Amino acid sequence: MKFPALILLLATAALSACGKPQPPDTERPPEPQATALREAIARPLEQAKAAQTAVDEAAKAQRAALDAASADTRKQ
Repeated sequence: MKFPALILLLATAALSACGKPQPPDTERPPEPQATALREAIARPLEQAKAAQTAVDEAAKAQRAALDAASADTRKQ
């Protein structure tokens, strides 16, 4: 009777040792270092978007002026 109990005890000990290893407490994600590159890429894109907005507004104003001028010439 001692032999099966010994096998059961050894199997339990072996299986309890098979666990997921715990990560070390000092492990933390690295700090981002690519902020300068990201800003260097984003700055021209923001400037281009602002320029496009200005061009769109100028085109809208010019279209309105042309429509107003053509409406005035039709009345005469």
